[in-house]
Amino acid sequence: MSEATAGLSVGLQATVTAEVGEDDTALALGSGDLPVLGTPRLLALAEAACVAAVAPQLPPGKTTVGAAVSLEHRRPSPLGTPVEVRAELVEVTGRKLFFGFIAYGPGEDDEAVIGAGTVQRVLVDAEEFLRGAGRPGRPGRPGRPGRPGRPG
Repeated sequence: MSEATAGLSVGLQATVTAEVGEDDTALALGSGDLPVLGTPRLLALAEAACVAAVAPQLPPGKTTVGAAVSLEHRRPSPLGTPVEVRAELVEVTGRKLFFGFIAYGPGEDDEAVIGAGTVQRVLVDAEEFLRGAGRPGRPGRPGRPGRPGRPG
């Protein structure tokens, strides 16, 4: 385990909460034409929970960036619905961090599940990553061309 990932252990968790507002809807986000929680907003809440789970453990100058997601949006959530997203770090492989998340709304057991999925984030040096942003190749890795079909 590297010095950068030393404090990142499987089991770190965080929860974020929100209430579905006008700006959170599929209609407002352009991902649909109904006034219900938009899938992009659900994903943003999941990412926020993942970030919150590990941010307190990161060394100064380090951050994580999104690399891959898998999301199942199971049921609609109309305006005013309270949403709670719980994320847990389930695997650390080098600089890659893998999370599982579940989003809940009102209800009992499976009826309360709005969505679920996985998120992969990568630990990076913030300054190096920003220096590489906008350059050809992979951000944060100046001078190394990206590989087709791989996230940069």
